Amino acid sequence: MNTVKYNNNDNNIRDHIINNNGNISESKYCPPAIFVSIIIPLQDMNDYLLETLDYIFKMDFKNFEVIILPDSKLKLNYPNTTIIATGKISPAKKRDIGAKYSKGNILAFIDDDAYPDKMWLTNALPYFNDENVGAIGGPAITPKNDGFWQKVSGGVFLSKLGGGNPARYYPIGSIKEVDDWPSVNLLIKKDVFNKVKGFNSEYWPGEDTKLCLDVINEGEKIIYAPNVIVYHHRRSGLLKHLRQVGNYGLHRGYFAKKYPKNSFKLYYFFPTFLVFYFILFLMFAITDKNSLLPFSVGLLIYILALCCAFFDINKKVKNFKISLFSVYYIFLTHIWYGIRFFYGFFILKDLKSKLSR
Repeated sequence: MNTVKYNNNDNNIRDHIINNNGNISESKYCPPAIFVSIIIPLQDMNDYLLETLDYIFKMDFKNFEVIILPDSKLKLNYPNTTIIATGKISPAKKRDIGAKYSKGNILAFIDDDAYPDKMWLTNALPYFNDENVGAIGGPAITPKNDGFWQKVSGGVFLSKLGGGNPARYYPIGSIKEVDDWPSVNLLIKKDVFNKVKGFNSEYWPGEDTKLCLDVINEGEKIIYAPNVIVYHHRRSGLLKHLRQVGNYGLHRGYFAKKYPKNSFKLYYFFPTFLVFYFILFLMFAITDKNSLLPFSVGLLIYILALCCAFFDINKKVKNFKISLFSVYYIFLTHIWYGIRFFYGFFILKDLKSKLSR
C-alpha cells in the first residue's frame, strides 16, 4: 500500500489539541507533496454550494482541486474545479465517481450544505503522518448564521442524551480512534478508499458507516480530530428534523443487525427502549395505577436527564431559549428515532437507496 509520508522531524508540525480556554490550536504545516481532492455531491445549484466554494477558496491550504457532482450540468467560475453531471443517483455513488476522476492522494468529503474552516486541510493533513491512519474525521458545527430552529435542531446533538456523540457536532475531547464517522467531514487516503472499493452505494444514508467499517476491517485507523472543523447547516423545522433523524434511526437499526461491529451499540437502542417504556407506562396508567410507582421513578430519571441535557447544551450555545426548545426536540427525536430503529432492526429485511442505480 502506498502511504502518505511526512517528515517526522519537521519542527513546523505542532500538536493538535483544544486548549484549556477552548481555543483550537492551529498548524501552519502544509506539506507541498500532498494534493487533496475535495468532493461535493449535490442535487442542484443552491446558495449553500456557493457559500461552500467561497470558504473552500479562502482556506489556508491551497494545493487542492474541487470536484462537484450535481444531477445536471452547472456553470461555475472557480479555479481547479471540475463539474461532473451524474444524473439522479445517490450521494454515495456520486462520491465514488468523484473519487474515480480525482487527482489527489487524499480525498476530502464535504456536503454542499457545509463549509470548511479556514484551517480545515492544514490541520487535517499532519494526522496522516502516521502511516496506520487511513481516515480523519472532525466535528460539523452549526453555523452562527443559521436560523433559530436550525440552531434548535443542532442543539439536540450537543448532548450525549440527544445524539450520543456530541464530538461529531462540537469540538470537544481529545484526539482518539473511532470506528464510524459521517461523510460531511471525512478525509481518507485515496489508496485506502480504492482498496475498500469506496462507498457501498446501496445505502443512503448510512453509506459512510459501511465505508468506515470496511476501512477498520482493513486494519486502518480512523482518527477523530477536534480541530478539523467544518460548519454544517441544520434542518430548518421540526418535520424536516424528524425526517432526518428517522432516516438515521431506520438505517442504524438495519446496520445494527447487518454490520454489528460498528453499529451494535447500547446507546443506539436507548430510544427504542424508551418508546417501549412509555407504552408500558400508559398501559399501567389506564389499567393498574397502583403499579405506576416504579415507572414513575423511571420517568423522573428521564426528566432529570433532560434537565442535564439542557445545561449541557446551554453551556455550548449560551442561549436559554435555544437550549429549552432543543430539549423538547430531544424528546420527540427519541420517540421517532426509536420507532424507526425498531423497524430497521426487527422488521426490515432489506434496505437499499431508491437512488442507488
